[in-house]
Amino acid sequence: MEQWMQWVSEVGFPIVVTLYLLHRIEAKLDKLNSSIQMLPAKIRGN
Repeated sequence: MEQWMQWVSEVGFPIVVTLYLLHRIEAKLDKLNSSIQMLPAKIRGN
């Protein structure tokens, strides 16, 4: 059990931080993707 707790503390924290950061950046990436998809229409003047 002690090894299990050590593994969770060593590996679990980076996983939690990574998931948190991915969750935060997801909305920004969606907005960026949408903007890039609309770019050709904006360039044409529509």
